[in-house]
Amino acid sequence: MAQIDCLIRNVSWEERSRDLLVGQGRVLELAEAGTVAAPVGAQVVDAGGLALLPSLIDAHVHLREPGQEYKEDIASGLSAAAGGGFGQVMAMANTCPVNDTASVTRFMLQKAALAFPHGPWVRPVGALTVGLSGKELAPAGELARAGCVALSNDGLPVENTELFRRAFEYAADFGLKVIDHCEDPWLGKGGVMNEGEVSSRLGLKGIPTASEAMQVARDILLASYLDLPVHLAHISCRQSVELIASAKERGIRVTAETCPHYLLWDESRVEGYDTSVRVNPPLRTRDDVLALRQAVRAGVIDILVTDHAPHAAHEKEVTFADAPNGISGLDTALSLTYELVRSGELDFADISRMWCWNTADIFGLPVNRLRPGDPADFVLFDPDLAWVATAGALLSKGKNTPCLDKEVPGRVMAHFLGGRAVFSRLENLAPKQP
Repeated sequence: MAQIDCLIRNVSWEERSRDLLVGQGRVLELAEAGTVAAPVGAQVVDAGGLALLPSLIDAHVHLREPGQEYKEDIASGLSAAAGGGFGQVMAMANTCPVNDTASVTRFMLQKAALAFPHGPWVRPVGALTVGLSGKELAPAGELARAGCVALSNDGLPVENTELFRRAFEYAADFGLKVIDHCEDPWLGKGGVMNEGEVSSRLGLKGIPTASEAMQVARDILLASYLDLPVHLAHISCRQSVELIASAKERGIRVTAETCPHYLLWDESRVEGYDTSVRVNPPLRTRDDVLALRQAVRAGVIDILVTDHAPHAAHEKEVTFADAPNGISGLDTALSLTYELVRSGELDFADISRMWCWNTADIFGLPVNRLRPGDPADFVLFDPDLAWVATAGALLSKGKNTPCLDKEVPGRVMAHFLGGRAVFSRLENLAPKQP
């Protein structure tokens, strides 16, 4: 069936009222409001001043399928992505079986296409080593041809530096970047929160910031020596930020990400032994939070990610030390980022830069910069609408978030991919069915 053109009137873009004209799945025009005539037969939607954003890209999610569908499956994860404003999600390889073969990659893509044939899109991240064991390189070429957009050993950093060096080179042969979880496997072994005064008082084993920073330094040295790019996952502390800033000043090909929870919350949130804030790397000190905010503003940190890690309720309803790491983030990430905008820590334009454009540049993904000819992938966002993140309001199976039953600011009201509404909370706009 031929796609119908649409005109979205009265959107807010760069603090001005605009009209967005879409045709054949592409942006045709973004013009001053009232200057675009509706084509015959076009669907016309009055956005009433809602903010326009490009569809977001999340470079770090855990969709759990295959193997742990009770936590999340691809359909539920993509449902949360659609409702949260994410049109592309890069799914990590720690599935069961691990995504270290083309068959697993193809399975994930097929499941996504069946659940959401018009997006959101899964962009698989293949395993760096077979079984994530750190012993033998996974078949990078096979994974690339099957559809993987990057390689990572996810939460199990490769101890063998020679093997890691070869992984850099092997991935580069197929145009894939390596994403590294930076953690010394021995220094913080068995730790469950940031090491310091709070961990001592609570009687919990800590993970020092040096555990992360040492691996950041290793990766930077290898990237410099090999003149190859590396992407550093979920950076959490000042020491890492300083190393990355120095590396960038010297022209080393390093990019880095962090998550909203590292920009908003510090280790004091662990005081009540709330397992919803147990993450790895852990929440750090207030000084680390401030350093990360500055790094985001300065461009030292390139992108934001959720590190979406859904768990079943019974898995988190244990003692803090026994709980699994992870926060379910796709539903709430845009609201949490907007909280930083409201407080003046970020500008509204930073949302597009750090949740979309930079991510697309780093990983070579299709992107909408709201220019004629770009894919019509966009979000209508209401910054004035607060909502309560109840279990029922969260579309992910994972309800393990510190936001649960809390009010958060700003909400996605509609999400278009290829000019088609894949999600809508607007009365005058229903999602188009396949």
